[in-house]
Amino acid sequence: MINRTIAPRITNTADLTLTLKEAQVYTLDNGIEVCAVSAGSQPVLLLDLVFDAGNMYETQNLISGITNHLLKSGTTTKNAFEINEAFEYYGAYLTRTAGAEHANISVHTLSKHLDNLMPHVADVLYNSTMPQSELDIFKQNSIQRLTMNLQKGDFVANRLIDSYVYGEQHPYGKFTSVPAYEAVTQQQCLEFYKGHYPTAKFKIFVGGNLPANLQQLLNHYFGQHAVTATNAPKAVAVAPQAQLQHNIINDANAVQGAIRIARPFYNRHHPHFAECMVLNTIFGGFFGSRLMENIREDKGYTYGIYSYVQNHIGENTAWVISTEAGKDVTPATLTEVYKEMELLRTELVGDEELLLVKNYMIGKILNDLDGPFQLIGRYKTYSINNLTPAYFNHYINTIKTITPQRIKELANIYLQPKDFYELVVY
Repeated sequence: MINRTIAPRITNTADLTLTLKEAQVYTLDNGIEVCAVSAGSQPVLLLDLVFDAGNMYETQNLISGITNHLLKSGTTTKNAFEINEAFEYYGAYLTRTAGAEHANISVHTLSKHLDNLMPHVADVLYNSTMPQSELDIFKQNSIQRLTMNLQKGDFVANRLIDSYVYGEQHPYGKFTSVPAYEAVTQQQCLEFYKGHYPTAKFKIFVGGNLPANLQQLLNHYFGQHAVTATNAPKAVAVAPQAQLQHNIINDANAVQGAIRIARPFYNRHHPHFAECMVLNTIFGGFFGSRLMENIREDKGYTYGIYSYVQNHIGENTAWVISTEAGKDVTPATLTEVYKEMELLRTELVGDEELLLVKNYMIGKILNDLDGPFQLIGRYKTYSINNLTPAYFNHYINTIKTITPQRIKELANIYLQPKDFYELVVY
């Protein structure tokens, strides 16, 4: 019996030894790779198909995202309503997402229903028709949504800062427009679909309470199709904006400014990446960060301010500071951001603060490992970033061993105001 009059012992999460549950990795008959993690006490699973079909593979803006959306809009055997009914009948749901590098088809379901759902997943993948009527509806809705969003300073700021860092033609920097939506045709979507989905060598990630016949199911529905597509991403060089400071008037009556401060950075393969994640957490990476304590808690200029490194797979990515502040205190907010950079460059982080951050980061990783969907998500991240699970141990060890002196050295390399783009949208 637990004595609840005695408080539990407090343990520093930084002192814990973390291990990553082992995954089962195999290939289907046609060479498609599968990564499966059997975990969790609940009878549920996540099936995630990942394709090289992000916007870096498209030859015209928006084709990747629209094609991915239309996968669920009709096949040779079912219309959009019937597809949705097929999944809802079993209490499951199918989602599609597309980003800069990859596109996904994901299914969340009770494990016992996977056998019944697999024919419908395969139907969406191999028999989509991209109906013109569904394309027209999507384009109309997207144009209306874009028109409304363009009135919002934070939406405009997010678009522009990426174009400054990467260039407007780069997959990470280009953005949507009404003419781009209007230019998309059904034939273009069909061609992109045929070249990047049914004939593609995609990857499969499965996590949860896995059925005993999982490998046989996957092989039956996905392992018997010929893999013929050999797609390479469209080569576009990074072309950053020369001007570093920008002030945009998007709404003359705006009461706040959307602030984005960003510098070019590196992906997970760079030797400083893991160390800089500790520096970023101290600077603006969590609710107890220096930016939060100064600009939100002390000054009251904003409801929230964060810094983060964009999750890109390519060699180029960006380190971003993001917030919205009252119009009258926007200049002061910028001043305080650069002041916090200077403090990290000139003063050592205190041991107590560093221990807090280490505990937070290890605790967050613990939370991210709490459940089969989170576990398979981590393996997915490593796989699509061309990393091995050994990166997990490297990242943990970096957090545990980094010193205040090393953080100061990194701040002097990466937190230099001259390297940052500064954008304010009113």
